[in-house]
Amino acid sequence: MDGKAPNLGRPSTMIDNAIRVGLVALLVYACARIVLPFAFLLSWSAILAVMLYPLHLRLMPRLGNRGSALLIGLIGVVLMLGPMVIAVTSLATTLYSLISTLQSQNVTIPQPPLWLDGTPLIGKKLTEIWTLVASNLPAALAKYGHLLSGPLAWLATFAGGLAVGELSFVLSFAIAAVLIVYGKDAATFARRLLTRVTGSNERAVQLVTLTAATIRGVGLGVVGVALIQSSLLGLGFFAIGIQAAGPLTLVALILGIMQVPLILLTLPVVGYVFIYEATQPAVIFLIWNIVVGLGDNILRPLMLGRGLNVPMPVILMGVIGGMIVDGLLGLFVGPVLLAVSYVLLLEWLQQHPV
Repeated sequence: MDGKAPNLGRPSTMIDNAIRVGLVALLVYACARIVLPFAFLLSWSAILAVMLYPLHLRLMPRLGNRGSALLIGLIGVVLMLGPMVIAVTSLATTLYSLISTLQSQNVTIPQPPLWLDGTPLIGKKLTEIWTLVASNLPAALAKYGHLLSGPLAWLATFAGGLAVGELSFVLSFAIAAVLIVYGKDAATFARRLLTRVTGSNERAVQLVTLTAATIRGVGLGVVGVALIQSSLLGLGFFAIGIQAAGPLTLVALILGIMQVPLILLTLPVVGYVFIYEATQPAVIFLIWNIVVGLGDNILRPLMLGRGLNVPMPVILMGVIGGMIVDGLLGLFVGPVLLAVSYVLLLEWLQQHPV
């Protein structure tokens, strides 16, 4: 009779496994709630650490592990803080001036060109709106002002978020310097984790190497080149005295990351400068833009951009999506994360199933 009685002292295997899974899920949820607000900042810091680690290995024999990381962090903060403060301040000032001008209704707009009226489908409507805005701005704002409330509110929010993005850049370099100190431990942890996931140590080493190469390829060859070119173009914009130098620099950065030719931006600006500036500074400005525009042919091979097998639509989605999700910081994190995911997906698809 005792042999037929169920063993009530031993829990069911199914219930035991469910409790384990539930506890793990609860722990992951609790950790995710804490980490998610800093996910983009930590991601960009890790990307910076991977990109700058080869430089750290070169400096480490002379300065030591902590000294090299400290120097890289300080130089990164100084190099990023100055241009970012100038560009962000100029952009915020331009947006504030635009909003204030529209609110004060003190805008001078020329009459529409004659060819606009003959444009099929939309020509007459655009000519009517343009004429009303140019001749009677208060009436135009009263009639179409509700259409501008949303974009103006977004512009104000975007201008306010630029300061947060600037602070995030400074913090990301500081965090990256700390991560560089523990670079070997982080690489070992990544290999152990991937070994656990893939079941193969060789496969784990291959994936870690591929991920690091992709991060450096996109981070240096795409984002790095775009950052250098936009900074040099912005220097020319500020030197020639263009009022919208900040917004133009940001547009140049976005186009550079999208790998769109910067001549699409610089050509109209050069034309504007030749109209409103003296001939000599305008010619110097033109030469400067040509040199900077052709500079990617030299910078990209030096910074590992050549041979990068990531199609442009992936980079484009990363730029737009990252900027929508996390503003200025997402502009840099988005394309790198999508590129790494794309390369790892291709690598996984090329493996033969067991």
